[in-house]
Amino acid sequence: MAIVLITGGARSGKSRRAESRAHAYPGRPVYIATAEALDAEMEERIARHRARRGNDWIEREVPLDLVQALTDTDGGGARLVDCLTLWLSNLLHAGRNWSEEGALLTAALGRQRSPVILVTNEVGLGIVPDNALARSFRDAAGLLNQNVAAVADEVEFVVAGLPMKVK
Repeated sequence: MAIVLITGGARSGKSRRAESRAHAYPGRPVYIATAEALDAEMEERIARHRARRGNDWIEREVPLDLVQALTDTDGGGARLVDCLTLWLSNLLHAGRNWSEEGALLTAALGRQRSPVILVTNEVGLGIVPDNALARSFRDAAGLLNQNVAAVADEVEFVVAGLPMKVK
């Protein structure tokens, strides 16, 4: 069993890297999608991801209840969570306590029998946002990433499609 966190900037190649890592494990991989198709652009983005992945995956759409999805899918192939940053955004929009949910996630990761690959965005490398909401989101994402990285067996940072081993 392995917990792998893959981080990087937007369009860095994180998802492709995570898909490749998930396929390296035995069994049929499970794609746990946290995105919701709330507009036409997002529908198109999701369709492109699905087309790229093909039909080899078991898909679960889980905008909020990530811990339950990990519990429900444990014991089979590797699970790919794409992505923690959207999950965090969904939690905040739903008025849920992201810190408590993150603690539940890190505890659940320690109980998994099957591999879990988690994708997240590194949002702290740019300029400091000019508004409180954006700064709050950036800070929450950074803390969530730190907490998941602490329990991960491996952490990779992807830049221009190239993975760098961090842990």
